[in-house]
Amino acid sequence: MKNSKTIDMFGGGLDLKLISWNIDSLNSALTGASARAVLSRKVIDSIFEKNPEVIALQETKLPSGGPTKKQLEILNDMFPGYRIVWNCSVEPARKGYAGTMFLYKNSLKPRVSFPRIGAPGTMDFEGRIITLEFEDFYLTQVYTPNAGEGLSRLRERQMWDIKFADYLEKLDKEKYVLAAGDFNVAHREIDLANPNSNRNSAGFTDEEREGFTNLLKRGFTDTFRYIHGDVTGVYSWWSQRAKTSKINNSGWRIDYWLVSNRIADRVLKSEMIDSGPRQDHTPILLVIDLSVSPALSAGINADPDQQMPVHIIQWLPSLS
Repeated sequence: MKNSKTIDMFGGGLDLKLISWNIDSLNSALTGASARAVLSRKVIDSIFEKNPEVIALQETKLPSGGPTKKQLEILNDMFPGYRIVWNCSVEPARKGYAGTMFLYKNSLKPRVSFPRIGAPGTMDFEGRIITLEFEDFYLTQVYTPNAGEGLSRLRERQMWDIKFADYLEKLDKEKYVLAAGDFNVAHREIDLANPNSNRNSAGFTDEEREGFTNLLKRGFTDTFRYIHGDVTGVYSWWSQRAKTSKINNSGWRIDYWLVSNRIADRVLKSEMIDSGPRQDHTPILLVIDLSVSPALSAGINADPDQQMPVHIIQWLPSLS
């Protein structure tokens, strides 16, 4: 039974609203002067207007020390009442590469972790995963490594897929899981506009698709397909290399919200957020009924007028 005291931002219920977006350079989106940067800020505005509890960002491309003071001030202005945590690429990995960030409302009090999963090469140092632990569930995000030009990183990508599936399965044995992010794979032929011409392209190889299938078999549901079935022509990414990719809707669906199978029936919405003419990734929305979660209920019931300023948590991993 839903808590009748829950604030009205969810229509009187405990419908948790979550958004994930591969932002492709946080600095460019926040401070850039290009036409694309302007479009990115319009997307940011649309995200704020939806008033999500949690925002997951991938491919932030921040330096190892994290966001600058100026960037944090801008984020504070754009998202007042949110805490911020980030995971950046550090040596021995490339600097200013990959990276992830969570923004979550001050009323929520998760335990934050930055897991290493035993991935090959420098992947564990590229800031690709952040996990928020609540009393009843885990909320995690991932920026899955691309297989690379000429599939140069495909073998390492296959190993990553196995390690990440192991990690999610471990979490799922403890509590139910919500997992978001850029998984860098179009799972089925209906998940991209031109499957025949992309058979051996990064993101649509048999190996990557099999890796995603195996992940779902560990006990997870692709929420978009759960809600929309085999609908076609709905994508989350359009290449910037082809100027007409979005106009022609020559896209790929490579961004996902996954949930533990046992809570799939609580998913209310799983859909893309319109990003206008901006190419590359579009944000994806999940709305899920977690009314049985007392910890989350307590957080959502907090007085929004008592929210603190943005709180910053920085992670600098040990290299030992």
